[in-house]
Amino acid sequence: MTNRILTKDQKFLALSVELAIENVKSGGGPFGALIVKNGELISTAANQVTQLHDPTAHAEVLAIREAAKNLGDHKLEGCTIYSSTEPCPMCLGAIYWAGIDKLVFASNKADAEKAGFIDAHIYREFDLKLEERSIITKHLSIPHAGEEFNAWLDSEDKEVY
Repeated sequence: MTNRILTKDQKFLALSVELAIENVKSGGGPFGALIVKNGELISTAANQVTQLHDPTAHAEVLAIREAAKNLGDHKLEGCTIYSSTEPCPMCLGAIYWAGIDKLVFASNKADAEKAGFIDAHIYREFDLKLEERSIITKHLSIPHAGEEFNAWLDSEDKEVY
């Protein structure tokens, strides 16, 4: 094995993979993520879907929640997220919503698919008409629809996100 100097990105990415491996050893899924700001580790997480019986407990989502709590802010501008695997559609959406500046991942979605984690069908669903989706999806108009946005627009106490 050659001794080579790793970049900061490679070191943090390697840590996310180590988190994933340790999580598998303890009965969890093969995914790890961490968030760094200004070179400082802000949060780490591993997939907890089966342990918590929570389909949203992906490593990236849990790392985002912890980072936001640790920083006291719902916006994670200036942060980098390191993920052992290319994020799924839900996690990628969360990364964008959090305002994270940079995403670095090791394995890609094709690697995850080989292990049985198939996100391709979700990506395809996004482009389908509502009536063509695999989940029954209805847009139903009711008299008060939209009033929640009027309340938001009228609110003087809102914090835009």
